[in-house]
Amino acid sequence: MAYTDIDKSDEHFNTAPYTGDSATTQAITGVGFQPDWVWIKGRSSAVNHNLWDVIRGTTKYLISNNTGSENTDATLFNSFNSDGFTVGNGGIVNDSGVTYVGWCWKANGSGSSNTDGSITSTVSANTTSGFSIVSYTGTGSASTVGHGLGSVPACYFIKQRNTTGGWIVYHQGNTSAPETEYLRLDKDDSTVDDAIFNDTLPTSSVFSIGTNAPVNTSSGTYIAYCFAQKKGFSKFGSYIGNGSSDGTFVYTGFKPAMIIIKKADGVEEWGIYDNKRDPFNVADHRLFPNLSDSESTTTDMLDFTSNGFKCRTSNNMVGASGGEYIYMAFAENPFVTSTGIPGLAR
Repeated sequence: MAYTDIDKSDEHFNTAPYTGDSATTQAITGVGFQPDWVWIKGRSSAVNHNLWDVIRGTTKYLISNNTGSENTDATLFNSFNSDGFTVGNGGIVNDSGVTYVGWCWKANGSGSSNTDGSITSTVSANTTSGFSIVSYTGTGSASTVGHGLGSVPACYFIKQRNTTGGWIVYHQGNTSAPETEYLRLDKDDSTVDDAIFNDTLPTSSVFSIGTNAPVNTSSGTYIAYCFAQKKGFSKFGSYIGNGSSDGTFVYTGFKPAMIIIKKADGVEEWGIYDNKRDPFNVADHRLFPNLSDSESTTTDMLDFTSNGFKCRTSNNMVGASGGEYIYMAFAENPFVTSTGIPGLAR
């Protein structure tokens, strides 16, 4: 019996909080692996969410809280290192005294050609953890794109790089038909019903895109971050809020290291919570992928438990009565390891 797919979650995902020093460069260590996708946000200042990955390289970054095209800067992010990453000297990554957080995922290096779809893509895929980075060029015709995961993705973000356009989110937790609905990472909107995914579910080899410009305009360049669900490491689901401080409990099968939550049936901000900014319950430090706002701590939001998370508020972001929520969760420890030993005992 396979209790979990991954025993050591921190070999594939980790959170790196740090404080800026305004030096020409600052090495952020302790990640535990060489990350291939790094998402950095200033906590104590209102700066953008900035995203770098190995396929686009260290000089290119995207911003999750706006629709802007890809930015180029050779001084902000210097390198992906064996135990973390190095930032340069700039207010969005390394201003003196400002606190930051970097969320780090491991893929599989700079990528290789993938011909599984009708569009040839470049893919860096970690099939163990179920994470891939996918680069492709649009055709303007309904198409498929290879993602390299070898299993069906549960969630993916797609962003056009060469011009303005929204961050399109597919999530299997959308309660009616996820292939016909999408969310926007850069907006607080509820789900939208559209043929942006060509009304087609992803498969173990490809995801589908329609003719919508945000995912498939002719000669448009795109990046996608794709996630397959892995037992004991990641979970992508939905729940209903109950409007109480003794809120809904969500079983994940692991102690979470990071949770991203969005109200799907109404207007509300996205929220990111993690175990490094909140090592003890109740978790109240939250950042908003669709906003440049600094970190908020105004409300107790969640408990991270050994096998999931529990809402601790009626706040509309996580716990409104009858509210429908989707979530992404990544593990600190599996509840039970591959040998059947309780995960917190190792």
